[in-house]
Amino acid sequence: MENYRTIKENGIDEVEIKKSKFICFLKRVDNEEEAIEFIDQIKKEHWKATHNCSAYTIGVNDDIQRANDDGEPSGTAGIPMLEILLKRELKNVVAVVTRYYGGIKLGAGGLIRAYGGSVNRAVDKVGVVERQLQQLIDVTVSYSQSGHVEHSLREANYTIQDISYAEEITYHCVVPLEEEEQFQQDIANWTSAEAKVEITNKAWIEVDIENS
Repeated sequence: MENYRTIKENGIDEVEIKKSKFICFLKRVDNEEEAIEFIDQIKKEHWKATHNCSAYTIGVNDDIQRANDDGEPSGTAGIPMLEILLKRELKNVVAVVTRYYGGIKLGAGGLIRAYGGSVNRAVDKVGVVERQLQQLIDVTVSYSQSGHVEHSLREANYTIQDISYAEEITYHCVVPLEEEEQFQQDIANWTSAEAKVEITNKAWIEVDIENS
């Protein structure tokens, strides 16, 4: 799978606009069933709300996109919410904006700004990460080589996830897939090919994205 961006964590943000309360709920999901379940959950919790509008995108290529105005004028709620998710390049995220009407009409433009802005504010609040599929590699060396190897790993900006101490020392490293071959070559060079290198599992690593 490709690397992709998503929200750092599930979250809520609330704003008042001309006496109407807009509450945005964001959640990570893996499939459309989870998105629908979350929307239904919010609707049950906020059944007294005037509207519970929603949008979600599923898949690294935005394979599934849905938007629902839940009674607001067509195109003024769900679509603006979805457009923010797509503009921010977020994947596998569902957004629900609950509105408690305050008695003052916002007009079509006002609604579009309110619903889109609610999602944008919530994303800013919870943060964005890039999920990167990386290779886990164990490097085992003698104690006599460990100092040089550890220094070289850190100098080359490779990530050491953990270190195991036994008869020898094992560095549990996390390496971007495209750097796996270079990593093995570096280890061989640093240890005169004496290190034991074991390719283990792949894992998703999350990296914070600023000003996304």
